[in-house]
Amino acid sequence: MSPIDVGGPEFFLGTAARYVALARPEIDPTQPGVLLAAEQAGVSPEEFAGSGDTWALMYEADGEGDGFELPGARDIEADDFAEQLQRALAAGEPFTAEAGNFLRLDARPSGDSWQVTARVTPPEGHDDDTVRTLDLGALPAAELAADLEAFRRSLA
Repeated sequence: MSPIDVGGPEFFLGTAARYVALARPEIDPTQPGVLLAAEQAGVSPEEFAGSGDTWALMYEADGEGDGFELPGARDIEADDFAEQLQRALAAGEPFTAEAGNFLRLDARPSGDSWQVTARVTPPEGHDDDTVRTLDLGALPAAELAADLEAFRRSLA
């Protein structure tokens, strides 16, 4: 099957082995892989691709991960969270930032990096309602600031 390219705004925080990502996936229903998958599933390409307006939170810690949709989450809320992080990083002091009741970040400066811990709380009714605490490690401050700026631009 052809690969399916997924676009849309995404804020990835962490490393390949330990991360949280806040994303609003957008899939082009005209991609060959989408057309084939939709045909195999017996649905229209548009139905297979989805609406592209549903936010999701994904996480992984050492090969074990999960994710969940955030129905009702809006771009403005994602932008507010990113702006909150930007202000906190600029202040240079330890901080806690929250995105709704599903993600809390605790961070403290450490040289040219930030030590970040994420607390992920799945929504009520999710298959696995275990609250996860992920130590994301030392994240370079300059990269974090650039990623936040790029994320906010992708929302505009």
